Amino acid sequence: MLIDSTTSPGCSAPRARASINDVAVQAGVSAQTVSRVANGMNNVRPATRERVLAAMQSLNYRPNSAARNLKAGRFRSIGFVTFNLATFGNERTLSAVAEASEAAGYTTTLLPVADPTQLDVAGAFGRLEEQAVDGIILVMSAEVGSLDEISMTVGLPLVIVDSDAHLPYTVVDTDQEQGARLALQHLFELGHRDIVHVSGPESSYSARRRAEAYRHAMIEHELAVLPVLTGDWSAASGLELGRQMLAGDRVPTAVFAANDQMALGVMHAIHDHGLRVPEDISVIGFDDVDGAAEFWPALTTVHQNLDEVGRQAATLLLALIDGEPDEKQKILVQTRLVVRDSTGEVRAD
Repeated sequence: MLIDSTTSPGCSAPRARASINDVAVQAGVSAQTVSRVANGMNNVRPATRERVLAAMQSLNYRPNSAARNLKAGRFRSIGFVTFNLATFGNERTLSAVAEASEAAGYTTTLLPVADPTQLDVAGAFGRLEEQAVDGIILVMSAEVGSLDEISMTVGLPLVIVDSDAHLPYTVVDTDQEQGARLALQHLFELGHRDIVHVSGPESSYSARRRAEAYRHAMIEHELAVLPVLTGDWSAASGLELGRQMLAGDRVPTAVFAANDQMALGVMHAIHDHGLRVPEDISVIGFDDVDGAAEFWPALTTVHQNLDEVGRQAATLLLALIDGEPDEKQKILVQTRLVVRDSTGEVRAD
């Protein structure tokens, strides 16, 4: 179950839930007997059990699992903190975390952070602690400074997604460098040598790693590293950067975009300029968003296994909650190349 802690109040107050005493009175038994039935204990006579179950159903009574979990020192809930839920990666990761958590009997409490600052992240952690979660997954898609003070304040198990692998925490992420190298190797094999990289924002860890991989790969192949064009992940920024690129003196034969939305904007700019994809300029993206196969032309891209990232993060956090030692693992989930119609061999002049 996913609970959005940002939901505003204002809905009508829920009807009061039936208590264990209400069930006991209707069934003509003690509250202790109701508790035994609710907890599946077998030291209750069959006829009495049936009477209690009938009373529960009649009153729509649900056993208070929160109270039982509290006695066991558990709240059966994890917190999920993210800076920007609107991005494809964060949304897909949240979905996977929620599914894995629910399968383990945990709810997931979502808490978006408007500004990626240490103060706001610390505030989010404090709110989750007040809401009684057992651990936290932080999608740290932008730099917020040191987390030492945050973790010391909260004292809850913590797993970080999409972050700097040098942080002293358990980290799960896509192997950004491996994915970028897959994209560039595909372009190299098609004969491309003039390749422009359209990057995400400089504050983004994943954008920086993909841009670094671009520079390293070009240098390794003894090719000119063209100026990196920096966008904001949106198709609109890809369109604007594509127009700037085509207005320059040197038009590349290929573009490696750091996500699929910016790749879509770049292709729009190329079409507006009277050129063709991939005959004149090849374009490759990163993410493999839903609908990438329906772009015009169908987009060649790097597929992120974000479902696996979310599952791994949830599994590691639940293990920490269960008392396993935090070995501060660094898990990188591999990507794969999806070749479609937007890339082709360099045109012979």
